[in-house]
Amino acid sequence: MAFRVSRRILKNIHSSTTMKPLNTCHPSLSTAIMSSSPAPTKLSLEDAEQLFELVSTKQLLRSSAIQHAMAVESMVDLGMWAMKSKVFESGMMKDLMMTTMRQTFYAHFCAGEDAAAAGRSILALNDTGLRSMLAYGVEDAHDDEGCDKNLQGFLHNVDVSKSLPPSSVSFVILKITAICPMALLERLSDLLRWQKKDPSFVLPWKQDSLPIFAESSPLYHTQNRPEPLTPEEETDLHLANQRLLKLCQKCEEAKMPLLVDAEHTTVQPAIDYFTYSSAIKYNKDNNPIVFGTIQTYLKDAKERLLLTTEAAEKRGVPMGFKLVRGAYMSTESKLAESFGFASPIHNTIQDTHNSFNDCSSFLLQKVANGPGSLVLATHNIESGKLAVAKAHELGVEKVNQKLEFAQLYGMSEALSYGLSNAGFQVSKYMPFGPLEMVMPYLIRRAEENRGVLAASGFDRQLIRKELGRRLKAFMF
Repeated sequence: MAFRVSRRILKNIHSSTTMKPLNTCHPSLSTAIMSSSPAPTKLSLEDAEQLFELVSTKQLLRSSAIQHAMAVESMVDLGMWAMKSKVFESGMMKDLMMTTMRQTFYAHFCAGEDAAAAGRSILALNDTGLRSMLAYGVEDAHDDEGCDKNLQGFLHNVDVSKSLPPSSVSFVILKITAICPMALLERLSDLLRWQKKDPSFVLPWKQDSLPIFAESSPLYHTQNRPEPLTPEEETDLHLANQRLLKLCQKCEEAKMPLLVDAEHTTVQPAIDYFTYSSAIKYNKDNNPIVFGTIQTYLKDAKERLLLTTEAAEKRGVPMGFKLVRGAYMSTESKLAESFGFASPIHNTIQDTHNSFNDCSSFLLQKVANGPGSLVLATHNIESGKLAVAKAHELGVEKVNQKLEFAQLYGMSEALSYGLSNAGFQVSKYMPFGPLEMVMPYLIRRAEENRGVLAASGFDRQLIRKELGRRLKAFMF
């Protein structure tokens, strides 16, 4: 008896077999299947029906409503005021705001209240051919008790990822600020910056790492020679190292890559130090376990990237990088101004675009001709097209299993599905946790991504077109 295989099933088969080798449970089987997978094609973003074929009408309606609201600056201002206002800190007003947020922006940008809910969201997303980056929504910790509690959440993330279908989760996301007290990260960053200014400055606690500064890197945060770590701070540093060690070991055993998020430049040197020292220990052969993040809106991004990759190559360490533009523009500019320095961020948006695209091209060439892996996290259509063109120029077969495109959950849907339809691995960054916990994330999405949200007219237009087509099909 003959039967017909639906396009949805075919799509799911394709998405479940285009997986990273380091995330493969049965290498021989997956290699055989991947060899028969359709070759990636050119990026096409014109056919709305094809782009959103596997997306429900309900989801499209919500996306359309949220995107239209977020494109109106006055709506964004009102939402930010409500999230920060003391008027909504208690009583009925708080309940009203929380209910509204939970059913709108939270539901659109977050994967759920807990790991179980996030797992259901991941499965639903996987049904449409996309993968997930599982991000526990905790942000900053200020003492060891909080750090220990957060570590348990990250460890549980790895267990949740292992319980889901193979390749449905591409990365577990880590914020170093959640497992090392913020005050200690600031102290470590000050000490590392001073050592860059004065190479004779000895840091007895410093482990083997890779370059974290370039000659053009901003050092104005540290005006005076900092005091050495106190015995208590050295104890806290040891505990932070142990937490990261435990998480890296768990990820290595689970064959699940760990992607370290970037933060503002006040603490980023310490974060890079932790990331690179862990990469030296755990990134072996051609399978990076620990990935760092490069924020390309910073003027020194390309120079730092060149130094780090060169040092890693000399040591035989395969590196994994995520490229982003950056999310702390107003914070960085105000901080630099307070010290009497120019902003560390590129002067124009086009300079930032050029920086991202240059770093992207550089790393694509690296992974095509050697070890390492790359995540291109972008909502910019032109950057997506340039990366796809570069991948084809280099030979898609050389980069496809080393390359992951990524967008935030709830944003740039057309680009995500277009890249997926073109045969590339695509993930959504999916934060989860109670609404109160992820509130800083939602505020940052509103404050620092106004340009992205306001410029999402391309997505809105395509979604509106597809909803119109479905309405006509329903009626006639």
